[in-house]
Amino acid sequence: MPKIFEKDGYRFYFYSNEHLPIHVHVSYGGGEAIFILDETVFLRESQGLKVRELTKAQELAEDNKELIIRRWNERS
Repeated sequence: MPKIFEKDGYRFYFYSNEHLPIHVHVSYGGGEAIFILDETVFLRESQGLKVRELTKAQELAEDNKELIIRRWNERS
């Protein structure tokens, strides 16, 4: 699972066999979330993360949206 970046304990990554739509996995503590990157960044699903942790993860995904999309396109 290629790591895209890590900040403040949040790890953003893809799996090697990812599928559309463009999305990113985020791990923090014992929880995980998946965000879809489209016109906006929105939560697809989460498990084990508190609302404030999800908010922080979404902010980080929004701030790094261009990097995430670029790395998505480079993975093939």
